[in-house]
Amino acid sequence: MSHEPKKRHSRARQGKRRASIKLQVPGFTVCTNCKTTVYPHTVCKQCGFYNGKQVVKIKQPKKEDQSKK
Repeated sequence: MSHEPKKRHSRARQGKRRASIKLQVPGFTVCTNCKTTVYPHTVCKQCGFYNGKQVVKIKQPKKEDQSKK
């Protein structure tokens, strides 16, 4: 017992069905500590703050002295 369509659907009907299938731009919020844009409900990757509290300690990369070269 197959479930094949009995009749062909028009292109307009196909377009109406596919009109709701689209990509959405993700929303962003501003970090309250460092003012960078972050995804909502996530820890900031720049400073490690979430909801006004430091949750993750972020290591700062060491700056090499150019005078040694």
